[in-house]
Amino acid sequence: MSYRNLVQRIILRQKFSTNFPALLQYNGYEKYGGSKETFNNYKRNFAAALLGSVLIGSSLNDNNKQKSNGSKQQKTEEQEIVEAGEKRPDLPTFRAEEISQHNKKSSFWVIYRHGVYDITSFLPSHPGGEQIYNAAGLSIEPFWNVYGMHKTQQVYKLLESYRIGNIHEDDMVDHSDDELWAREPYRDPRLIVKTAKPFNAEIPPQYQIAHFNTPNELFYVRQHMPVPELEAATHRLRVVLDGFAVESFSLEQLRRFDSASLSAALMCAGNRRSEMDQVKPVKGISWAGGAISNAVWSGVYLRDVLLHCGVDPNDTDGKHVILTGADADAAGTQFSTSIPLRMALEPSARVLLATHMNGAPLPPDHGAPLRAVVPGAPAVRSVKWLECITVSEEESDSHWHKRDYRSFGPSVTWETADFESAPPLYSLPVTSAICEPAHGGDALVRDGCIQARGYAYSGGGAGVVRVELSADGGASWREAALRQDGPAPAAHAHYAWTLWAASVPVPHGASQVELWVKATDSNFNTQPETFQHIWNIRGLLSNAYHKITVNLKR
Repeated sequence: MSYRNLVQRIILRQKFSTNFPALLQYNGYEKYGGSKETFNNYKRNFAAALLGSVLIGSSLNDNNKQKSNGSKQQKTEEQEIVEAGEKRPDLPTFRAEEISQHNKKSSFWVIYRHGVYDITSFLPSHPGGEQIYNAAGLSIEPFWNVYGMHKTQQVYKLLESYRIGNIHEDDMVDHSDDELWAREPYRDPRLIVKTAKPFNAEIPPQYQIAHFNTPNELFYVRQHMPVPELEAATHRLRVVLDGFAVESFSLEQLRRFDSASLSAALMCAGNRRSEMDQVKPVKGISWAGGAISNAVWSGVYLRDVLLHCGVDPNDTDGKHVILTGADADAAGTQFSTSIPLRMALEPSARVLLATHMNGAPLPPDHGAPLRAVVPGAPAVRSVKWLECITVSEEESDSHWHKRDYRSFGPSVTWETADFESAPPLYSLPVTSAICEPAHGGDALVRDGCIQARGYAYSGGGAGVVRVELSADGGASWREAALRQDGPAPAAHAHYAWTLWAASVPVPHGASQVELWVKATDSNFNTQPETFQHIWNIRGLLSNAYHKITVNLKR
């Protein structure tokens, strides 16, 4: 029995029902007699068989920049290149039908390219939970084509450690991913690409300090899936209360609400993760300090829309606002997360439904034509390509909310982590970074000092009240001059970042120094000195002192 026929038989037997974009090339619309409904049912059924088939994005550590064409990463002296799924003549060959029989917790096999893998012992530590069980006996490749950040040496090595054989050539299937990524938007070549599919990129540090409001083309990019194509003229925003859609707004109808603008930084909760990884490996994109940018966002307040739709501002306890975007994974599951209803309705929280960024319509990478902006929160809460708002007594049940962006301490491991009971991240701690000079770069000494510039930021509406630098291991500190967003905003409503500049004394006669920076916010919280005490498995909230090595030129 061929692999494709086997898969269809499994689908019919299990009667799954999940949405699925057309990833597979060998089954066409015509095969189903031109019946759109029948073909869509097939796609939904096949998707569920693949759902959860991989280590979900939170299980990754992308310490090597991934090339856009998915080619091999450059070999280094420290590590041997591993390419998962290559044919292994030293291993036995299995037919697809036999592989499909290993679909239980006691014997769980999957396929990747030519490879067959027995991952039974890995199941308890799978970060994606029980979703992986739907992939038993099938290929994980379609999901890896969407979650392209899986294609790293760390994940390849882990997968190959479970290798038991090859799939028969007659059962091989082409899981080409070209269609998924064919219409990605143009990106500025100055961005520092961390992963290509999906596209994730940092703003270079010299551009962070060059503009208070980051130019749109240089704003850092964080994607989880391919960028959806949406038309502003036809886009609708649904609002759901008590399980029923009560309103559907066009962008023109949203403009009837009072307009609002806000200068706010958005920062990924994993910003500066690469520094925490040096203490002990963590899982996630290896962001340096470039996963934060600032912009002026314009639109209408979420609060006004919710009140218009009949939400009771006095009945918020235990309720949540689920924000759903149009971007979807290989199973058609749309991105979503949620925030507490009280947060959405708090006037000082200033949560926006934004249509413009720095005075221009939102670019595709940043949520065109409509996105949420939840200032002071991790950027994951600012859902892009927004198409549905649901007020619910339950938090979002998506993977990105239930099994990611949660707070853990250093004692928690992947084996002991209980994601659903851990507190979600709705705010960010105070942080700062040196953008100039560069780590390992040169700095000119004049009058016994070097010049340094960078940024500082704190979440939850806290402002930055002080930034200090030291070039002598903390024996002495020099306070920086701060550049902030106009007049001081109301308490707990400072959402923009702070740019700073300082003249820092260096030890006489030294040829190299370690330069430290720390910030203090308006709650008088100061960054911790080291990462050891704040280490966590996902490398989130990585906010210890930023420390760089600088060569002194006199």
